[in-house]
Amino acid sequence: MRLVLLGTSGYHPSEKRHTACLAIPECGVALDAGTGMFRLGRYLATDELDLFLTHAHLDHVVGLTYFFSVLYEHPLRRITVHGEEAKLAAIQEHLLAEALFPGRPPLEFRPLPREVGLPQGGKLTSFPVSHVGGALGFRLDWPGHSVAYVTDTTAAPDAAYLEEIRGAQLLIHECYYPDSAAEFAERFGHSTTSAVADLARRAEVGRVLLTHIHPLAPDGENLDLPAARKIFSPLELAEDLMEVEF
Repeated sequence: MRLVLLGTSGYHPSEKRHTACLAIPECGVALDAGTGMFRLGRYLATDELDLFLTHAHLDHVVGLTYFFSVLYEHPLRRITVHGEEAKLAAIQEHLLAEALFPGRPPLEFRPLPREVGLPQGGKLTSFPVSHVGGALGFRLDWPGHSVAYVTDTTAAPDAAYLEEIRGAQLLIHECYYPDSAAEFAERFGHSTTSAVADLARRAEVGRVLLTHIHPLAPDGENLDLPAARKIFSPLELAEDLMEVEF
C-alpha cells in the first residue's frame, strides 16, 4: 500500500511544508484537508474519493475550498467527506458560507461511525483523542497492511488510544513541541518528541513518522530526535511529498 504525505505542517504552511493532508491514492482515500490538499489531484488513481477529517480546525479543513483545482486535475464522480457530525455541520455553515466562499464544491458530508469499510477490503476505525474542541484518530487496516494516524493530541504512556494503534505497521503521529515544552504540549493538545517515541514503543508499532511539525521550525530543529530514537529507533521526520509503503 502506498501513502503520500501531501502536507506535514501544523498551524500554518511554511516555505517547506503545507498543513495536514495524506492520501492513499490507489484506494481513493485521503485523511484531513489542510493546505496540502491542492496537491491531491495529481496523485489520485480512482474516480471516487473518501476524505476523513480528524477535526475541524482550519489547518485541517481549509483545503475543502481547493476542490475545484483538484477536480480540474483529476475529475471525480463522488467526493464524500466523513467526520464527526457537529464538525461537519460547522464546516458547512461557516467555512463554506457564501460570504466566505461563494461556490460550493460537489461534496457529500457523512457522519462517521466508529468503523467504516474501505475499498480493496479495508476498514477504517476512528477513536477519540484529547484536543481542544475534540478530535479523532484513525487506524486503517487491509489484509497484511495497517497504518494509524494521530494528530492534534498529547502523547502519553497512558494515552487512551494506545490500544487502538497497537501493532500498526506505520504510525503517523503529530509532534509539535520539544521535550522541554511538555507543559505547553499538554495545555494546547499537542505532543513532544520523546513522548511519541515512548508511546510507539509501548504500542509495539513498526515505524513512526512525525508530522504536524512546528511551522517556525520546519526542519524539526526544535525536536529532540536523538533522544527519541534512543527510546524508539525506527522514528523519522515526515516530509511533504514523501511516499511511504506500508
